[in-house]
Amino acid sequence: MACVMQEMKLDHHNDPTLKIYEMKTAKRSADDLIVNGIEIYSMKIDSKVTSRFAHSVITSRAVNRANVSREVFFDVDLPKTAFITNFSMTIDGVTYPGNIKEKEVAKKQYEKAVSRGQTAGLVRASGRKTEKFTVSVNIAAASKVTFELTYEELLKRNFGKYEMLIKVKPKQLVNHFEGHVSFKPTIDQQRTCANCSTSLLDGDFTIKYDVKRDSPGDLQIVNGYFVHFFAPTNLPNFPKNVVFVIDVSGSMSGIGIQQTREALLKILEDIREDDHFNFILFGSDVHIWKDRLVKATAENLKKAKDFVRAIGTQGMTNLHGGLMKGIEMLTTAFETNSVPKRSASIIISLTDGHPNVGVSNLQEIQANVKKAIQGRYPLYNLAFGYAVDYNFLEKMALENKGVARRIYPDSDSAIQMEGFYAEVANPMLTEVKINYPENAISDLTQNNFKHYYDGSEIVVAGRITDNDLNSLTADVKARGAENDVTFSEQADVEETAKALQEQEYIFGDYIERLWAYLTIQQLLEKRTVTQGEEKENLTAEALELSLKYKFVTPLTSMVVTKPEDNEDKAAIADKLVEDPTHSYQYSSPSVPSLYTSVDGDPHFIISVPQKEDAICFNINEETGAVLNLINDPVTGIRVNGQLIGDKRVSSDAKIQNTYFGKLGIENKQLELKLEVTPEKITLQKGRKKTVFTWLDTVTLRQEGLTVVINRKKNLVLSMGDGASFVIVLHQVWKKHPLHQDFLGLYTLDSHKLSERTHGLLGQFFHHIDFNILEIHPGSDPKKPDATIVIKNNKLTVTRGWQKDYRKDPKHGIDIPCWFVHNNGAGLIDGVHTDYIVSNIFDTTVN
Repeated sequence: MACVMQEMKLDHHNDPTLKIYEMKTAKRSADDLIVNGIEIYSMKIDSKVTSRFAHSVITSRAVNRANVSREVFFDVDLPKTAFITNFSMTIDGVTYPGNIKEKEVAKKQYEKAVSRGQTAGLVRASGRKTEKFTVSVNIAAASKVTFELTYEELLKRNFGKYEMLIKVKPKQLVNHFEGHVSFKPTIDQQRTCANCSTSLLDGDFTIKYDVKRDSPGDLQIVNGYFVHFFAPTNLPNFPKNVVFVIDVSGSMSGIGIQQTREALLKILEDIREDDHFNFILFGSDVHIWKDRLVKATAENLKKAKDFVRAIGTQGMTNLHGGLMKGIEMLTTAFETNSVPKRSASIIISLTDGHPNVGVSNLQEIQANVKKAIQGRYPLYNLAFGYAVDYNFLEKMALENKGVARRIYPDSDSAIQMEGFYAEVANPMLTEVKINYPENAISDLTQNNFKHYYDGSEIVVAGRITDNDLNSLTADVKARGAENDVTFSEQADVEETAKALQEQEYIFGDYIERLWAYLTIQQLLEKRTVTQGEEKENLTAEALELSLKYKFVTPLTSMVVTKPEDNEDKAAIADKLVEDPTHSYQYSSPSVPSLYTSVDGDPHFIISVPQKEDAICFNINEETGAVLNLINDPVTGIRVNGQLIGDKRVSSDAKIQNTYFGKLGIENKQLELKLEVTPEKITLQKGRKKTVFTWLDTVTLRQEGLTVVINRKKNLVLSMGDGASFVIVLHQVWKKHPLHQDFLGLYTLDSHKLSERTHGLLGQFFHHIDFNILEIHPGSDPKKPDATIVIKNNKLTVTRGWQKDYRKDPKHGIDIPCWFVHNNGAGLIDGVHTDYIVSNIFDTTVN
């Protein structure tokens, strides 16, 4: 797919406004404009950006050209920072509006419809910066439908630019499509190829701009509300004191620690000579690079890079210990005057998991960290991947005047980390306080800020209560790198309001809505760090504003009633929250027994006890290949399996069936080798070798070893207090033209193997967790697809079943599981060919 991107650098004075209009081209009736009977004959994107506040309306018009009813889809990606404010569908002149209600009221009102399966969620996660709004409706032949979605957001200034993102994804050719900013794709230009009827338009439309400033501040007043933008430039930067608190637990191995090292090396290149810094590493224990903060001299930076390159992973997650050590180091630096008095201090923490050693109680960690910091420096928490408790990290950061940011596990993770550091790398002011006339304003948004960083912007809004106020003055006091500084800004109330209202493109209540948007955002943030009555009051206030200004926030839902099958059905649009564990609902039939196994063609099943669920995957490899299934270097236990195929190759099958025809189990400590095929069982203990057949019934007990052969059924191998293995024999009719006998392997008590155990099965023997998101219909109506978040990867999975043959080798028992495609790619470490070995007792993995 091609991506269409437009970048603009707009240079307006005070009032940057962007308009994107529809412009109609000559009407065309090409057949390839119609997909499944539906023609989208018009799409309009109309965005106004007025003083950083964006108001976007997306309108799509479609007609059913088929002679039967058809389903029409309206699919929009919108920024996560935006609030939906309105949606409607108009079908043959009848409008079906969306109604914004308190979330609990909407839930109760439609709980009967929910129980009957008559509702649908309209919003789901769709990317790092966006969420997807999707609605569909069946319309009769020749009928027309118009969808209209409105959303609003306050654009944030980063690195000296505001950025507005518009996703362009009509999914088919559109006769009348135009975005202004000189963007006019013809029908032919929209095609993915010369004769294709599919649309090339599947990309991001990004507008970047800044504004001219005659002074550091800008006061705007309309209809009794004001907004104050403050972004001084050309100030000296503070020297920084930065403590990096880095998670080096075992779960950070692989891409996590690799990208972290890469990011830290780049950050070290950007640290200025007058900065001080240090590294705190935490796994099960806490390790420090230096016993105090060091200055960023060329020699120290060289040593630091050598240290970063050698960072490895091991152990569990002692987040509390790492943070407390970092806070102690900063506090000591100030108490001993080893850093400049006029300097800005920050703590940047990176973790990918849950605290599980040392102090692991989340509330206790939060309380201890807040008490230790005492508001002296901000804490920035970077959450790597999806297995972290993001709400916990966000709450702890907000309590300590910082922010939390998710780092997405991908090839650009290092760039994401570097980007965040760059945002906070140049503090210009600290302890910023903005004052306005007393008794003249009310309902002020946040007006105290710990740091102001170069390229950012402070925004404060409020309501003017003094109707006789002639001018509004804003006084800013802050600490600068060299001395305390003050700024003053004054605006005439009547003149400012008149000047703004004369510009026709401005929607009149935009400052009031900007104030409401900012107030709701800040109330929701405060709500995350409070409890009891205070939290209830903040919730009530945010809810009242959300309903008054018709914003879909985490406290409200928009209910859309749509005509379906001669009755109205409800669809609900909710504002997504960052924590993914609340983003899905599905029934999970409990797994009858918990184990890890490989059986059949070959089907791997991984039990996840805490979820009472399972994950499964297949391995497709050539016959004769030997795969390492389990390798524990501590206990000396190793299991390999060799693949066999059917008696003859099927000309119809794209992928040939393979099974395990030979299994080898070795225990070096017991000097034991067990080789099993569908024909015989060979046991070698030291130099003594014994051969059995599947016609035997045997119970063999030796020191540290028990072998039980159940005639023509299975073999059970137990090794003292360690793990046990069950090998199931699958026998088919001897004269079967295609299939032949094969084996299945089931591992019991796998937790008794060491944490260093690996292999296609062994890597899953210890803690593994996952989250399921975005469940939706798949190609098979009985098997829904979903997105699974596991091992810091997002994968597409399908709900299905695999067989447990331990009790019934002929028919088996269905085990529900989430199936990972493509040979377990993204689930297993590396790729499946990494596990190929040369023979059944080989100790070397590729």
